[in-house]
Amino acid sequence: MRQIIIYPGEDGYWVAQCPSLPPCISQGTTKEEAITNIKEAIELYIELLQEEGRPIPEDQVETVTLLV
Repeated sequence: MRQIIIYPGEDGYWVAQCPSLPPCISQGTTKEEAITNIKEAIELYIELLQEEGRPIPEDQVETVTLLV
């Protein structure tokens, strides 16, 4: 399980990224498409890390909402 951040991009697309796996960033025309695309990016990146024998970073992201 991985936490992702999703937000509207400047170009009208939805951007999705996985903070615990910095190379994993994707987008889509809808939130659902962006989520599907980031899931695929995460799966492929973890597969690559495993093939290369590299450690898979743990998902230790904590979100906090601040009143500013």
